[in-house]
Amino acid sequence: METEKHDGKQERIPWHPAFVEALQMELEAYRDILEFIPECQLTSEPLRIDCVVIKKAKNVVIKKNIAAIFREANLLEYKSPSDYISVADFYKVYGYACLYASLKKNPVTGLTVSFVQSRYPAKLLKHLKEVRGYKVEKTGPGIYTVSGDILPIQIIDNRKLLAKDNIWLKSLYNRLDLNVFRQISAEAASKDKDARIQAYLNAVYMTNSRVIQEEIQMGKAKLTLAKVLEDAGMTAEWEARGEERKAFDIARNLLNLGFPPETVVSATGLDLDKVQSLEQFSAVSAG
Repeated sequence: METEKHDGKQERIPWHPAFVEALQMELEAYRDILEFIPECQLTSEPLRIDCVVIKKAKNVVIKKNIAAIFREANLLEYKSPSDYISVADFYKVYGYACLYASLKKNPVTGLTVSFVQSRYPAKLLKHLKEVRGYKVEKTGPGIYTVSGDILPIQIIDNRKLLAKDNIWLKSLYNRLDLNVFRQISAEAASKDKDARIQAYLNAVYMTNSRVIQEEIQMGKAKLTLAKVLEDAGMTAEWEARGEERKAFDIARNLLNLGFPPETVVSATGLDLDKVQSLEQFSAVSAG
């Protein structure tokens, strides 16, 4: 859990659980052959890597851009939007990889290391090229592959990933626009993934509440997203009274803002038929 400052207040944003859930969504097509181990404890002491992805079917080729280097065991280190991968972080995680190989009896040639952050890793790449003598190649938008070591290494600037390829990781950012938020919400609802990625959605909502609120206010909406989320119980519990009336008010505003019925159902807890009826009524009224 990392603390970030928003509107002059310190908030605890669950970025690391969100990162693991985003990673799972990105590699959804390979869920049957991959095992995700969040905060993998390497020893009896508190030495943990943010996520280890185990490839259970060794012969399957993963074509997803962020996992093109994957081998048997893949260690991933993530930094929140306000943080970055330092040279010291690189060596720490590199050491974890060596320790993992030793403790788990894995050949080091079966490991990979990935770093994910929300900025261009200028200092780290310079160090790797000039001090370590590694070769760095940009193999895709936001993806930098490092060669010259026995371990395959990649560094990902998740801001630069393309939404069409990596909507989940790209959206782990604190400056989303409303269209991206709508795309995430619609995608989560359409595939019934809301319950599986609550840490992810909460992190995105919490850290982008001010930006999204400003976007909504520019559109002259009466209800801010922060209020919607609070009232809908996604970041706080509903009040004891007036829940259904409040839900209808929230649903009406969300529909007017262009959110799909499935997302409105997830946010309010109303039945789909009620939301669809409300949508039809709003359309008739507008006509």
